[in-house]
Amino acid sequence: MMKEVLTKYMKNGEACPICEIPSAPIETFLQTIGEALEQGMRVVQYFAVNTDGKEKEATLYTVLADNSSGKLYPLTTQVRTSFPSLTPSFPQIQLFEREIWEQTGIEPVGHPWLKPVRVQGENTFFSYTGDQVHEVGVGPVHAGVIEPGHFRFQCHGEKILNLEISLGYQHRGIEKRLIGGPDTLTIHQMETASGDATIGHTLTYCSVVDALKKQKPTAKVEAIQALSLELERLANHVGDLGALAGDVGYLPTKSFCGRLRGELLNLTAVICGNRFGRNLLRPGEVRHDLSGKQISIISDKLKTIIQQSLQAVDLLWDNPSVLSRFDHTGTLERSVAEELGAVGPAARACGIRNDVRSDFPTGKYERIGMPVALCETGDVFARALIRRREIVHSRDLILEILKNFPEGSCIYNNTNDPAPDSFAISLTEGWRGEICHCALTDSQGTFAKYKIVDPSFHNWYVLSRTLRNVEISDFPLCNKSFNLSYCGFDL
Repeated sequence: MMKEVLTKYMKNGEACPICEIPSAPIETFLQTIGEALEQGMRVVQYFAVNTDGKEKEATLYTVLADNSSGKLYPLTTQVRTSFPSLTPSFPQIQLFEREIWEQTGIEPVGHPWLKPVRVQGENTFFSYTGDQVHEVGVGPVHAGVIEPGHFRFQCHGEKILNLEISLGYQHRGIEKRLIGGPDTLTIHQMETASGDATIGHTLTYCSVVDALKKQKPTAKVEAIQALSLELERLANHVGDLGALAGDVGYLPTKSFCGRLRGELLNLTAVICGNRFGRNLLRPGEVRHDLSGKQISIISDKLKTIIQQSLQAVDLLWDNPSVLSRFDHTGTLERSVAEELGAVGPAARACGIRNDVRSDFPTGKYERIGMPVALCETGDVFARALIRRREIVHSRDLILEILKNFPEGSCIYNNTNDPAPDSFAISLTEGWRGEICHCALTDSQGTFAKYKIVDPSFHNWYVLSRTLRNVEISDFPLCNKSFNLSYCGFDL
């Protein structure tokens, strides 16, 4: 059945006419998804587009990713009022189905825990009863300065029985605002989709527009795109390792990494004047070239910063008290990670070889092989070690780019408008994991639908499962070892 239905595949960063996407009856659609997941594929997108003027009627779109072949398979179906839920058999779909129901009113019948994803109000929380069972609430303004989110712990004594996470209090509505674009505001909305992943989301958006306009970046543009993406990864990985050290009270690494994160952010500012990379990437261009002097400054400073970072991080591995807190804490089993569709360092810490730069490479990554950092134990230690290894990989890639920095133009914009009645998809390996953007254009070439899946969309529930049977005092450490985005979830 699957091979008969999935007759169209796309590469990362491609577009095609909507009419070329295979469509199947709902029963065949669901059976095909099930067969694909059983054979090791993943759902990277699953969303609904309402039929104009018709209540509770919509087209469902899904995109299945085959990491082994680097192919993406789109598929659609028509639904009205309801459709059978796949969640009982394939839990990685649970949040997608809840979002479809929340946004369209079309019910995934048989979903085991159907409740809103972002709409707050009369919200039902899972609960336990029994002697010594109690609840602990954290939020909704989590830790004062972090983005708003509510954590509801059900505990037996100090042991967490279940953690339920409720996000979306800001009602940011970015995806709705993107409809009718691209316009002058679109790029700024992309840069702030998840502010500490500015480069990741902006690069993914640029790839979508490039696909719709049938334009390809120059070698220089691809080099600056990869350079800025890896600098963003370095700054956040170094910062996370420092924060993990702080959560177990080990101040030397915390202090060093806090400072060094700032110095890595300053390297992005050397390129474009902004530490988070805003006003750097645009569809059709990068706005800042690199002079020989800038290349020399970034290269020399990067070597020093990473050397100091590794020295500070390696203090963790030499300290028995740190290791005793990291080892076997917040262990995520590989089978659970696969079942829930985990992405990014959290998945690779369980031995899952899942990295867009290797599986679906585009741009500079097609020409420079990117090693995939893996670990097997799935605990806080593994998630920290993955970051340490990726710091080395990112440093090496950046130095290779700077050593052989290409000549040419920073502008590749053509005069084409985005293709009408088309579908485009792009994946980027952000520092948290896989970022996925999809766009559907109308007959005028403007966005009829724009769907963003931040890696946090996959991984927040993975975090909650990781915390079962963990001491509640270990929550801050486990939470930081994932370091997920609140605003990237609330789109």
